[in-house]
Amino acid sequence: MLTNKDAVIFDLDGSLVDSMWIWPEVDHDYMKKYHLTMPPHFHDAIEGMSYTETAQYFLDVFPSLKCTLEDVKAEWLAMSFDKYMHKVTLKEGAREFLDYAGERGIRFGIATSNTRELVEAVLDALQISERFTTICTACEVRAGKPAPDVYLKAAKELQVTPERCLVFEDVPNGILAGKNANMKVCGVDDDFSRPMEERKKELADYYISSYYDIVNQTYEIL
Repeated sequence: MLTNKDAVIFDLDGSLVDSMWIWPEVDHDYMKKYHLTMPPHFHDAIEGMSYTETAQYFLDVFPSLKCTLEDVKAEWLAMSFDKYMHKVTLKEGAREFLDYAGERGIRFGIATSNTRELVEAVLDALQISERFTTICTACEVRAGKPAPDVYLKAAKELQVTPERCLVFEDVPNGILAGKNANMKVCGVDDDFSRPMEERKKELADYYISSYYDIVNQTYEIL
């Protein structure tokens, strides 16, 4: 999987860290507070959107919200920050994989739909910040996933051509973003996206249940 690769770029939530469980809780509590009703296909609609795009989606879909884009983003940050600092863990085998790939001279980056404050908080809490050369968020580019923008930005900052990057992603639109950037993509199992497993395998080049699959050379080549 790492042959002819100079860099690994991770999506954050559900791919590098086990954090996707946080957001349904935040959505539920936020909607309850403002007496909102979740629209049909809500999670499909926001899949891959940047933090900013998702906040704008809320303002567009829920006209009763009388607040600014920055108000929405700040409230979500306040609701989730403590969980990212104290309850989020690395995906199984991820620390061992960072050692494994790092020993082979691989550089690491993050390309996430999340907000920078939460990325930096969780990487610091897990004591792995120093591993990453760059952190790129979809809020900093023209469009969120499945557009390739955030992955292309990460590759540029890593000073690596897209073809020599390997991406780890847990949802279909994220996998498409990596493929649209002309990168190889490994799908990552996650409880939140397990109902989409077959679609993930259709799109990805590889698939893992945990990062131990790579260290032990037992991953799926699709």
